[in-house]
Amino acid sequence: MADVTHGHTPAVRIGSMTGDGIGHEIVPATMHVVDAAAQAEHLSIEWVDLPLGRDALESHGSPVPDSTLDELKTLSGWVLGPHDSASYPEPFRSRLTPGGVVRKTFDLFANIRPALAHPGVRAVSPNMDLVVVRENTEGFYADRNMFVGSGEFMPTPDVALAVGVFTRTACERIAREAFTLARARRKHVTIVHKANVLSLSTGLFRDVCREVSEQFPDVTVDEEHIDALTAHLVRRGDAFDVIVAENMFGDILSDLAGELSGSLGMAPSLNSSETKAMAQAAHGSAPDIAGKNRANPTALFLSAAMLLDWLAAHDDRPALSRAAGRIRRAVTATLESGVATADLGGRASTGEFTETVVARTLRL
Repeated sequence: MADVTHGHTPAVRIGSMTGDGIGHEIVPATMHVVDAAAQAEHLSIEWVDLPLGRDALESHGSPVPDSTLDELKTLSGWVLGPHDSASYPEPFRSRLTPGGVVRKTFDLFANIRPALAHPGVRAVSPNMDLVVVRENTEGFYADRNMFVGSGEFMPTPDVALAVGVFTRTACERIAREAFTLARARRKHVTIVHKANVLSLSTGLFRDVCREVSEQFPDVTVDEEHIDALTAHLVRRGDAFDVIVAENMFGDILSDLAGELSGSLGMAPSLNSSETKAMAQAAHGSAPDIAGKNRANPTALFLSAAMLLDWLAAHDDRPALSRAAGRIRRAVTATLESGVATADLGGRASTGEFTETVVARTLRL
């Protein structure tokens, strides 16, 4: 982790990229909450603001300037706001999204997506507490599975083909992430696949996960077909602990779990490699409410807490983990008290919700 020393206390340098849409509201709100948690634990955060998204396109000629990627190389962790690449002019609209560029540049192979039901928030699955561990570089997503090219092609105007990529190395490392995480939770991993139809590709994923499980004899292992699991999550979402999945399956399951546990606006996400981590909410840029002070910043608050935990573990700074705990407790207490944004049926603005969380972060 990159530090800057202020007196005798090293400040933690964290990158911040506002992105588009509601990113202009929820990223500053998240920085405010993180600063409060750090203050309470006698830590100092130095934010490194970096251009990314439409503003960067207008100021630097690219939604992901080389200067931003160069600066990210000096940092261990950063916060990324949502982006709205569908609104960019061509040729940028058809290129890899800003988040995709960052993920691919730094090989952020693990996408960790918790789904936790909170008291005070109406949920289809009110006892849900699971984590989807999603492989983030291969699978069926054409923007991530090729070194060169998109992975999609059309031999004729009426035929479209896509290539899914599964490698033993990628399957092994995401399986290890899942089992390591499960060991710190309820010691149960569910492997997701569709090997009855995609026997070679998702079959390899399943088989490698099984092999890795042998290194974790204290963790219970089972497996589900992707289609069956979607039904099981709706009916008994509280029965699952850690779910490990390839890229596309993991994306779909984590969005489903986020809604079942309350709202996708509550769903945090951490993208990580062995040496870098990026906090990024699972939701999009919500351009329809951008600038109206109505956005729910909870997902990014909780994503930032995940980032602090990751930084604490990788730099042996337990105060960062204590700060993360403050944020989580403050969010839970705020929601339990009935303070919520409109998407959760509340009346609080983004600013009001943030200030309530900040106040609780300082004292809980």
